[in-house]
Amino acid sequence: MASPFECPNLTIERNGKVYIITMRMGPENRLNTKFCQEMISAFNWIRQTIGSSSEGAVITRGKDAKFFCTGLDLEEAEKDPFSNTDGFYPADKDVYQLLHTILDFPFPTIALVTGHTFGGGCPLAFAHDYRVMNSERGFICMPPVDLGMHFSGMGILPRLKLHPQVARKVLLEGHRFTAKEAMTDGLVDAIAPPERMLDAALELANKWAPKGKAG
Repeated sequence: MASPFECPNLTIERNGKVYIITMRMGPENRLNTKFCQEMISAFNWIRQTIGSSSEGAVITRGKDAKFFCTGLDLEEAEKDPFSNTDGFYPADKDVYQLLHTILDFPFPTIALVTGHTFGGGCPLAFAHDYRVMNSERGFICMPPVDLGMHFSGMGILPRLKLHPQVARKVLLEGHRFTAKEAMTDGLVDAIAPPERMLDAALELANKWAPKGKAG
């Protein structure tokens, strides 16, 4: 069921008590300031629509089986050094960016990792409560260490959510995780072939949606 919420770079559908956000920001869903603000608006609209005393959950997915998200828009960052913190992650505790929005969301969230997930796409996935990954295609990888790049604060979520040895593989080694490796090392909670991914995510969403009833 389609929703009345409209944004140029994403869509929201409803499946019972579960809201499905599909990212449609070009082929790779690069995260620029405008797109991050659209995502924030989508989560806030869903939060308001569900209300404080109902059940609900959110699934975030890429639009196809090739990409989930390949990270920050580096061309925008070259022109505006504050673009990442304006939309994606907070440099100040009083600024409410996308990662904060998802982490603070009062209903269960599932990242449906439909395909390749690189750079900033990793913390985007890690900000969700659960992750379901395409078992047949795509890697999860944070490559800044191989590119001589540094983004302050970007290592916090992997270190909080992953075993220390696994966080080291992610941050210090830039390891490219296959779905099988991601499942073994705890980056994701389930893997499924493309035709079953949404069903697997919906199963998780419907199982835990009642837990968000208290808002």
